[in-house]
Amino acid sequence: MTDKSVKDQVFAKPLSQVKAFEFNEDVARVFRDMISRSVPGYELLLHLIGLYADVFAQQASNIYDLGCSLGEVTQLVAQATSGLDCAIIAVDNSAAMIKKCRRRYADTVSIDWQCKDIQEVEIHNASLVILNLTLQFIEQDKRQAMINKIYQGLNPGGVLVLSEKVLFEENLENERMVQLYQAFKKTQGYSDLEISQKRTALENVLVSDRETVHRQRLDEAGFSEIYQYFRAFNFVSYLAIK
Repeated sequence: MTDKSVKDQVFAKPLSQVKAFEFNEDVARVFRDMISRSVPGYELLLHLIGLYADVFAQQASNIYDLGCSLGEVTQLVAQATSGLDCAIIAVDNSAAMIKKCRRRYADTVSIDWQCKDIQEVEIHNASLVILNLTLQFIEQDKRQAMINKIYQGLNPGGVLVLSEKVLFEENLENERMVQLYQAFKKTQGYSDLEISQKRTALENVLVSDRETVHRQRLDEAGFSEIYQYFRAFNFVSYLAIK
């Protein structure tokens, strides 16, 4: 049975105490189903990141997937850059996730799977760095330093792909996006109980920034081009070029 066929039922039953969300064995087992049903446009997002690897990856450079989870993005990037002699460093602090990646992609020798905090990773000779729904799990006061480090480690013409669940300046827009997002999750088969319990579990674990804050960070780091290339409700992706 593939991970894609394992249905996410982590929050399906009433819990006497909803604990803080963790990327543990239970979540890793159902993560493919969880994220595809929780992030609108996720399949397109994966496809686009693979496309950017094809366009922007540089010969004999390093590529970093920071917060690689089950490695789908990493594998797409490896396929797109197979003729470029790139080293791909895929990092996640979840031992359960990295264990699955190493087993599933054991034959992809260009990928170095690392189980560690992404803030401890040294970035150098990079043509592509991916933060796909990852920065939102780092303490807010440490996010600028993370973006700065990535910028400094990128080669000229290198790119950062940043995907996040965001807040908007107008309260009404935030309320509408939350309303539509909750409705989206119901169309994916999630119950009110699942939605409520997962929201509680993620409180203070996934902390979103305003869209303007993300742009300010990227600008402050020094990126010369910043494009919003994807948006679905309150999920946004940026392409930042050095």
